Amino acid sequence: MYKPNRLKARLLANETVYGCWVGGGSPTNAEILGHAGFDFLLADHEHGIGETREIMETLRAIETTPTPALVRVPWNDHVFLKRVIDAGVQSVMIPSVDTAEAARAAVAACLYPPHGIRGYAAGVVRASTFGLEPDYIHKANAEMLIAVQLESFTAVDNAAEIAAVEGADIIFIGVNDLAGSIGRLEQTGHPDVQALVKKAEQAILASGKIMGTVPNGGASVGELLERGYRIIAGPHDVALLRDAGRAAMDDYKALVDARAKGDGSAAAGGLARSY
Repeated sequence: MYKPNRLKARLLANETVYGCWVGGGSPTNAEILGHAGFDFLLADHEHGIGETREIMETLRAIETTPTPALVRVPWNDHVFLKRVIDAGVQSVMIPSVDTAEAARAAVAACLYPPHGIRGYAAGVVRASTFGLEPDYIHKANAEMLIAVQLESFTAVDNAAEIAAVEGADIIFIGVNDLAGSIGRLEQTGHPDVQALVKKAEQAILASGKIMGTVPNGGASVGELLERGYRIIAGPHDVALLRDAGRAAMDDYKALVDARAKGDGSAAAGGLARSY
């Protein structure tokens, strides 16, 4: 089961990666999207559905595909981090990291001593192929990829110190919660929000760390690439299913309306293929 961390290898090779959120709680959806060609799948267990067992089932589905997984945990909790890493997660995202102290705690939770405080059960956990992977504890530390999220004006003020924390590989700007922290929730394009984003960007880029975020009202994917982002989490499985379902129903309603007006051919093309 153990494999080198392909997502980390690509980022260390200075590549840019584009991924898809998986938060609907369906391993089948994760497996489908894993075959769709994304660079990574971001399994969301902050807002998404599922506990440790469900995360492991999602991982198993993704591992049947060419796409690596990145898992967002619910909180900066060393107990939860220990459990999901033992389950086989090699790349983690920790939300709401406001200070360098919190970033250091997040990194420590993910790494074995002497670099961290990860508890030892390497002889039996899934991450080590249940104890069959030689020299696992050293490989685990080397292969771990850690993303911390800046999601408040406090985090932006501390961005340079957070980015300086050794082991915090990715500094990921959570722009919607950042907007909410100044009373501008869902106003990601607002000048006040974008001013904070640009302040964070300057600190992250100056540190040399990998910068990530989501497309938002203040920047398209193309603009994010121009601004130096190297990991972008784009669509969401729930939104993809919702929008495809809505489009299919709109096609059907257009066809029914056209037939009612005596023009049966007007919208027929939209329903030519259902699957």
